[in-house]
Amino acid sequence: MFNLRSVDLNLLPVFEAVHEERSISRAADRLAMTQSAVSHAANRLRHAFGDALFVREPGGIVPTAVANLLYPRVHAILQQTRSAVTETRGFDPQTSEREFVIALSHPLGPLIAVRCGHRMESAAPRMRLSFATRSRPEDLARALRESRVDIAIDWIAPRGRGFRSEALFDDWVVAVARRGHAKAKERHSTRALQAGRFVHLHRGMDEEHTVPGLRTWQEQLPTHAALEVSEVVETFIVVRESNLYGLAPRSMLGMAKRVFGLEEIALAAKPGTHRVALWWHASRQDDRAHALVRRELQAAVDDVLAHEWPEGAKDTLAHDAGALHAPKRH
Repeated sequence: MFNLRSVDLNLLPVFEAVHEERSISRAADRLAMTQSAVSHAANRLRHAFGDALFVREPGGIVPTAVANLLYPRVHAILQQTRSAVTETRGFDPQTSEREFVIALSHPLGPLIAVRCGHRMESAAPRMRLSFATRSRPEDLARALRESRVDIAIDWIAPRGRGFRSEALFDDWVVAVARRGHAKAKERHSTRALQAGRFVHLHRGMDEEHTVPGLRTWQEQLPTHAALEVSEVVETFIVVRESNLYGLAPRSMLGMAKRVFGLEEIALAAKPGTHRVALWWHASRQDDRAHALVRRELQAAVDDVLAHEWPEGAKDTLAHDAGALHAPKRH
């Protein structure tokens, strides 16, 4: 196995400069080094990589195939390092090229991602955000600690200590049926609703539902699963085309009514609520770029809820502005 300690990493900027300049003298000027020092560094690079790397031709220096293979990777590493060092001296959102990975396991995740992307175009146009919206990462806590995931929006707290959170909104499970369903206008007890036939969500890989509350409902008040689907939106499609009932988060009721023509089934008792929160590791607390992304995610959630929740629901379900974004330390 190749031992990285055998390579002087100070040689990598020399490799980059020679590859880009195609000239020892121009590379020396760019690096503020003597030509002999750059030549010596190039010889050490040849020895380290076991390849000539650069050959002299009448038109100048030409990189070998190995040098061309190495260059994009070395250049990317050096660029990331320069960017990190620059931001420790002063973060500028208009020029930062930082990358962040956001886990959004809530069913509203795709809409939050789109809205946050639009906001970031103005707030930090060169920063790049990647969103994972399909399911919860298998080991979210470890991913947050290791910065493989930078921020998560989730119903379930990451396991372990050292995490920070900000409450976003409270959600709960509602039952829906197609508009015109014979039972849709009646008020039901949860036990009476058990007699109906339901569309169920598959459980996630970690045996926890994407939507907390569904698992509790199905274990404590088991309903008959006529069909299982993978996503909440699939539930809406099936319910619209059948006499089956569906279960969904209250925050998606606006979409269920507006897009799919569904009705909420009135229940005699309100189910328990679940807090949806923004989560990150405490080691990122003072990272200014990270803090900017957190703020834009919070604003994106507010934008989505204002549009998706039925009139008056946001005032009923969400906390007041002061409590909504008050940080919770864990």
